[in-house]
Amino acid sequence: MPANLTPDYLEAEREYRRAETPAARIVALERMLATLPKHKGTEKLQADIRRKLSQARKESGKKSAAHAAPFYLVRKEGAGQVALVGPPNAGKSQLVSALTHARPEVVPFPFTTHAPVPGMMSFEDVQIQLVDLPPISRHFTEPWLPQALRTADLFVLVADLGDGDVLDGIDCVLETLAGWRLPPPAFLAANKRDLPGGEAAFQALAELYGSRLPCLAISAATGENLDAFRKAVFAALRVVRVYTKAPGKKADLGAPYVLPRGSTVLDAARHVHKDFAEHLRYARLFHAAGGQDGLMVERAHQVEDGDILEFHI
Repeated sequence: MPANLTPDYLEAEREYRRAETPAARIVALERMLATLPKHKGTEKLQADIRRKLSQARKESGKKSAAHAAPFYLVRKEGAGQVALVGPPNAGKSQLVSALTHARPEVVPFPFTTHAPVPGMMSFEDVQIQLVDLPPISRHFTEPWLPQALRTADLFVLVADLGDGDVLDGIDCVLETLAGWRLPPPAFLAANKRDLPGGEAAFQALAELYGSRLPCLAISAATGENLDAFRKAVFAALRVVRVYTKAPGKKADLGAPYVLPRGSTVLDAARHVHKDFAEHLRYARLFHAAGGQDGLMVERAHQVEDGDILEFHI
């Protein structure tokens, strides 16, 4: 039996996907339950909402910190968690401050950051979590840093183009990550491009490290190339955005589902709701720019960034 979900329910579901706290999830779930049509076709959906509501209430009611996660483990949010690594005074904190609403301490001397500072960076219609971390140095590195890095989806190495020891700092970071058996950074963000001699320093870095790491010159102080930084981070996450639409309705382009690259129509249906995945027969594929809209695709069809799916069960 079709669920016949109402616009009020779909709006509440979007609020639930955007919620970042247990309290916000509770409000959205209660609204979803109140606006959901009550009939046999929605019984499983009702049970699923009640289960999620119970879990959110438990999370909201937790008072004890006895089982709290260590301070250095940052709960993932958004389309991915990206850890900024680098030598001392590379400008990681200034970069997080420029790209997010987080306000880590930004001062002109090293070893200012002693704990992770997360912030949400916007890229088009998605949010990506950046995490400012203490520096990696031959003199001192926080002992908990490798554990914090293991939870991240990828790393970006931030280096200072005005630092006379920048090469040693980069080598130290790469050697340390390898020693911790962690993957190399996704790319090198060469910061402080605005300084005198910054372009020449960047060209030298790109020549030395370009075969090992993609290199991007930026300035957190002036904003130079920060849009390119956002785009490079999104590309490095290897995810795609998928939108949905109801038959005969316009697509919901406000809150995409973010999936790993290589995901299928069935994977996308499973993200919307498990009942969709269980009963999905096929989907129709649309594109924001138009074209071959309404093309029927099978459950195993791989989705691409920007696809709009209309599910048929």
